[in-house]
Amino acid sequence: MKLFITLALSLLWPIACLAEVEIQTIQVPMRDGVRLSTDIYRDRSITSSAVVLMRTPYNKAGGSAAAKRFAEAGYVAIVQDCRGKFASEGAFIPYNNEGQDGYDAIEWIVAQPWCNGRVGMWGASYVGATQWQAAVEHPPGLVTITPTATFTSFYRNLYLGGALRHSLISTWAGGNSPKPVNAKLNTDWDTTLKHLPLGNVDEKIGWPIPWLKGIMNHPSPNGYWKRLDMTADMADLKLPMQHVVGSYDFFARESVGNFVRMQKLAKDPETRKNQQLIFGPWDHGTIGKSKVGDLDFGPQANWDSTASTLDWFNLTLKNHDSSKPEPFSPVRYFIMGENQWHNSETWPPAGYNETAFYLHSNGKANNRSGSGTLDMASPAKIEPSDNFKADPANPVPACPVTKDRPIQAAVWAPLDQRSIEDRNDVLVYTSEPLKQALTFAGDASAELFVSSDTPDADWVVKLVDVHPNGAAYNLTVGILRGRFRESELQPELLKPGEVYKIKVDLGPIAAQILPGHQLRVDICGAYFPLFDRNANTAEGIFGNTTRTATETIFHSPGQASRIILPVQKP
Repeated sequence: MKLFITLALSLLWPIACLAEVEIQTIQVPMRDGVRLSTDIYRDRSITSSAVVLMRTPYNKAGGSAAAKRFAEAGYVAIVQDCRGKFASEGAFIPYNNEGQDGYDAIEWIVAQPWCNGRVGMWGASYVGATQWQAAVEHPPGLVTITPTATFTSFYRNLYLGGALRHSLISTWAGGNSPKPVNAKLNTDWDTTLKHLPLGNVDEKIGWPIPWLKGIMNHPSPNGYWKRLDMTADMADLKLPMQHVVGSYDFFARESVGNFVRMQKLAKDPETRKNQQLIFGPWDHGTIGKSKVGDLDFGPQANWDSTASTLDWFNLTLKNHDSSKPEPFSPVRYFIMGENQWHNSETWPPAGYNETAFYLHSNGKANNRSGSGTLDMASPAKIEPSDNFKADPANPVPACPVTKDRPIQAAVWAPLDQRSIEDRNDVLVYTSEPLKQALTFAGDASAELFVSSDTPDADWVVKLVDVHPNGAAYNLTVGILRGRFRESELQPELLKPGEVYKIKVDLGPIAAQILPGHQLRVDICGAYFPLFDRNANTAEGIFGNTTRTATETIFHSPGQASRIILPVQKP
């Protein structure tokens, strides 16, 4: 039976709750005898109820506030430290045991007298991944999951266009890998993230981290990644799911893609119907908040994640009266700039057309004072190409570097890009001020005609909203490593000087460029340290030399470089 639900964007929690929630901590044995520390939140007056579970490597105490709210609403809420973390026994190897341990935890839960046999899971990021890993093990009793800002393919989590999300995984490894006796974390991250060869960055962090080295030594989605790729298995799941992510989140592509895959490819028809995507304006650390980076997206961007999860659990775990159904929107997406929520049956939403915006210049599009322009007219005559120097020793930073934000502190959030756009190794193409609003929602991309004088090079494409006062805020970004232009699985080096047509994925986006604003595209050869530098030598992760690449963008008839946006129909 199809679920009907309206998920509130905010919920006023009662000032006083009648429930008396008690907390009990016990050690739950796994199949190999390792015991995991587990907090149980429940109202003793409730003899049997559905159970909601969070499994986390970040200290189960962090789930306390949400767990209490769920328990006050009539659930038994359980928060468990992952194997090898905090009060749990065993050794922590990222993601290595979460599938089996998740199965064992749920198997133990449904055997308890206070469980009615129905279990849901909640949590974000790593905690979201523990849900997917448990789900594909098919534990009896698991009824629903609510994966927030997470992955089903660990490769797609860490690599985009063949480039590694360097600072993300390296700094995480420094904080979440067991340190040998007397080992000390090197806190000079600016130096560590620039270290060559990349394959030895773990030793620069302070101690050998084999799993990190393995990740870096496998930049293609080959068999190394199979154990942590749940994409094929997810189609067999029979679970309603609520997928949540923000457009600035590095998990945006994965989370939106997971919703699309479940809605289109799940073998069970009811499962296909019972998927929801909530796509907000947030980055990884600001889910549910209105202030993201330099921008405030207004009161509508404030969103109570616990309330929304509770709504979802009430519809999937509790008996409910469907004789008076309320509208169920499979997709709720937030249009930045307009700062309003919209509903849709699918992603991409209906009512938007792929629309091309073409790059133009007189050959001098370098920096924001150059001649680069952007419009909807394909080049009618040969235009001089643009080129820039990509020097790995001086990579274009992902964020403007300031006294308070060193290069290693880069974030994914919207920040004023003007200091980056003043660099000569950044090509800048800007439209005229818009006479009417430009609204787009869906998946964006760039089709570029390019060449390089090196056997490998990166192309970074950034979409920017330029405000009337000149401030330029990033909307979305994509990257493609040249040797992966045709295939991630079978890379092929560039032939210096040869022109290639490449496609750069800019990811899911929903935004409105207001009248008086300008649409801008920035193109460069690095997005460091959010992605690793391309040494441009094709030596691989154990190479320790670099080479400056001269990269060229063409925009003439037959080589018309362009951005493709899903623009709202008139």
